[in-house]
Amino acid sequence: MVISLALAIGALLFLVLAWTGVASLREREPRAAGRALLLAVVAPLPFAGAAFLPLPYGEPVAATLLLLTAVAVLALVIPTPRPDLGDDTPKTRIDERDIMFSRRLLEPGTDRFEQYYGARPARRDLDDRFRVLPGLLSKGASAYSPYTFSAADASFWTIEQLRPFVDGEPAAERVKSDARAVTEFIKRWALKLGAVTVGVTELRDYHLYTTVGRGPEWGKPVRREHDFAIALTVEMDKEMIARAPQGPTVMESAQQYVAAGVIAVQMADFIRRLGYTARAHIDGNYRVVCPLVARDAGLGEIGRMGLLMTPELGPRVRLGVVTTELPLVPDARRRDTTMIDFCAHCRKCADACPSEAISRDRRTEIDGVPRWQIDQEACFTYWCTVGTDCARCVTVCPYSHPDTLLHDLVRRGVRNSVVFRRAATWGDDLLYGKRPPPAELPAWMDLEPKSEEVPGA
Repeated sequence: MVISLALAIGALLFLVLAWTGVASLREREPRAAGRALLLAVVAPLPFAGAAFLPLPYGEPVAATLLLLTAVAVLALVIPTPRPDLGDDTPKTRIDERDIMFSRRLLEPGTDRFEQYYGARPARRDLDDRFRVLPGLLSKGASAYSPYTFSAADASFWTIEQLRPFVDGEPAAERVKSDARAVTEFIKRWALKLGAVTVGVTELRDYHLYTTVGRGPEWGKPVRREHDFAIALTVEMDKEMIARAPQGPTVMESAQQYVAAGVIAVQMADFIRRLGYTARAHIDGNYRVVCPLVARDAGLGEIGRMGLLMTPELGPRVRLGVVTTELPLVPDARRRDTTMIDFCAHCRKCADACPSEAISRDRRTEIDGVPRWQIDQEACFTYWCTVGTDCARCVTVCPYSHPDTLLHDLVRRGVRNSVVFRRAATWGDDLLYGKRPPPAELPAWMDLEPKSEEVPGA
């Protein structure tokens, strides 16, 4: 009986690992597939071996293996209390002029340049380091490709064309609507338009920047003019992001900024047609800190890398936000401290970060709130070196795996047990590597001329 049960457990182990290998092949993860299939062969051997041991050794060995298996399974599946990580409500607001996307737009010799660095002289030396580098999507950057960079530039140009439409006057006649019904309508419509998730939150002061940092309204105070915010996510394609930090990454990043922006602009225009004020917040034209809005709308948590981590796709998303006076029903924040606890022990993004901009330490109190703080100057300086928005951290994050049955089961285990969380970090390193290398360029993107194809060569 004991021998038969051990053989059954060995067979089940083989099936689970073989299924993992096949699933990884379908995801185009050859290393994970190879290791899972190798484990499918090796891991069941002790169970099978117990059946061939001479009496009286076989049954005690089989019983020991069954006991160890039972202990391991129970440790993984028994729920453990979720960690209490304290209040993480921001106590201060962010000045948009201080973020790197704003600082890179400052031009030496202009009034804005002198005004900003006159007030913050310590940042001038830091910023001079990236100003001497090629820059984002620039010739001379280490990842330069005229094709991928031009494709990304075309997407960013498209976003610029949307900016005049983020705001506008509402219709003179206001349509009376039921808050619950119109909230459901907006959510269903956003999903139909291509959003992966969508949520609503009451707009709070800490969601807003203190001061505009880009565009013609630079230096203007930001005031709360709306009561509600709608946040949505769109997915960045895993295969494109897997090439990080090469050109396909910034192509995909830019394209999904467009996708999120189009949905947000449409949604804001829809609300204005109902007679209510609404503003879309899209790339390069924000008045809100999108990850904070999305977090409070129930779409995820903010992880070690400073990005929104969604339960379904991790940080492999782009965000769009619409703020409005239209009465809506807000969602409760779905606080997931297990995700923060996983980040605290994983450190994979920090290990893979080429600029060492991501902290490897536990969260510390910054401005009265426990959180991680990335070195934004180091991160952006690397961007200006490689010419893309890097995304190595997004690529290697275990939460970025596709939303499939295999990975959904792992995510469920992560939420359930601290033991499972520790095992999952080890297992991800085992299968995918601690610092997974960038994937090769797909053939259709390999347009660089070969030496024998160069005219006159």
